Amino acid sequence: MIKNIALFVSGTGSNAKKIIAYFQANEQVHCPLLVASKSTAPAIEMAHSYGLETWVLNRKSFYESEDLLAQLEKYDIDLIVLAGFLWLIPPYLIEAYPNAIINIHPALLPKYGGKGMYGKHVHRAVKAAGDRESGITIHYVNEHYDEGNIIFQASCALLPEDSPEEIAAKVLQLEHQYFAPTIERLLLPGE
Repeated sequence: MIKNIALFVSGTGSNAKKIIAYFQANEQVHCPLLVASKSTAPAIEMAHSYGLETWVLNRKSFYESEDLLAQLEKYDIDLIVLAGFLWLIPPYLIEAYPNAIINIHPALLPKYGGKGMYGKHVHRAVKAAGDRESGITIHYVNEHYDEGNIIFQASCALLPEDSPEEIAAKVLQLEHQYFAPTIERLLLPGE
């Protein structure tokens, strides 16, 4: 039975691109749909280059209506993957996809999570705290930013002289290495 993923993005979609490429030859997992929070997201063009359908969200309708559910049902979506998606997920979507929405966070939660803690903000906070490691957390999504149950974590060592940009590069390498295989294990346990 084929499992379908919807990728939710807000920006360039580097993780989304890695996930799409990872599953291209997989006959059991497909990525038919990319959902973007803005029409200018570079990830839309990338998704089209891979033949994916795209859907651009309107913030008001995302929170106040359930139009998105019809779109997800059209593609028989089994798992929603937030790959750099910055909006809080509304309750109706969490209820429709219980334990079927996951996110990747560029830090070792519970540290450096919550509203406003994404991308460079996380890496600057890690640097300011003088942490000797950082990493990624893949977790289920609930009604609060970065508070869902943890699925997987991986860490990387940091040097005192690492800049926030160098920390970001180390963390991105982990994201690209582990996100798609973790999704595969969730969708195809025991394979």
